[in-house]
Amino acid sequence: QVQLVESGGGSVQAGGSLRLSCAASGYTVFGDCKAWFRQAPGKQREGVAAIYTNVLGKTYYADSVKGRFTISQDNAKNTLYLQMNTLKPEDTAMYYCAAGKRSGRYCYEWPEPSIFTYWGQGTQVTVSS
Repeated sequence: QVQLVESGGGSVQAGGSLRLSCAASGYTVFGDCKAWFRQAPGKQREGVAAIYTNVLGKTYYADSVKGRFTISQDNAKNTLYLQMNTLKPEDTAMYYCAAGKRSGRYCYEWPEPSIFTYWGQGTQVTVSS
């Protein structure tokens, strides 16, 4: 049974930093892609960052977080990370990790959420001004 468990969320002031973690179990990651999404109240879920789970580890970012957020992974620990620096109030949202590309879908379709099979329960990030 596949499980994705996020952690690391919290409340910070603008300009602060947080590191989110997503621990995966029951899931083989090689040759796949993983991603972080976020959803603020009343808004659609949006892609934040994605990473190809292979030796190249190619990464993609939403324009709104480029230069501030960094996605990475530790294959030995089967864990995905999102380092978030210079946080802004508009970064306030529930953050979700996603993995497991559906059959017939492609990683390059990111930030489309529907390409992913597995989702974590989310971790709340609140940034105050």
